[in-house]
Amino acid sequence: MIPKIIKIITSVIVFFLGVYQISENYIGNGIFCFFISLFFILIYFKNELIFLAFLRLRKQDFDGTKKWLNRITNPELQLVKKQQGYFHYLHGIILSQSNLNQAEKHFKLAIKFGLSMSADLAMTKMSLAGILMQKRRKREAIDLLAQAKKLDRHGMLTEQIRILQSQLKRI
Repeated sequence: MIPKIIKIITSVIVFFLGVYQISENYIGNGIFCFFISLFFILIYFKNELIFLAFLRLRKQDFDGTKKWLNRITNPELQLVKKQQGYFHYLHGIILSQSNLNQAEKHFKLAIKFGLSMSADLAMTKMSLAGILMQKRRKREAIDLLAQAKKLDRHGMLTEQIRILQSQLKRI
């Protein structure tokens, strides 16, 4: 993984290289350098290892997802705040298959750090509500489901939320 400061320094150097290329009448090279500079800025805000972990998760490859996440050794220093949220979100999804206590901890950290998309935040709160429901903490689960329902603007989770609410009524 490329450190954050290296990404920014490289972006600035390549940007000024592009300016120099344009001043020397190499317009095509200058424009290409600008695009390369934008690429380094993009990977500053969107971590490449988290992106690769999401691709593995999309294929339901939990071991591969965990492998990519384990390459991030110190998330507090290597990731910006939203990326830390997604780091814990992915760990929560992986651990929800086996260890509910650890999954709950990671989902709470993901909510604390924040996620950039409201659908992801709704999914996190819904998953946390499911864990709390299994631990018989009904009041907290109801609150989280209500928050998830508000965050689900496109209606992608309405069926899952409805199922969890019906299960909560039986507790």
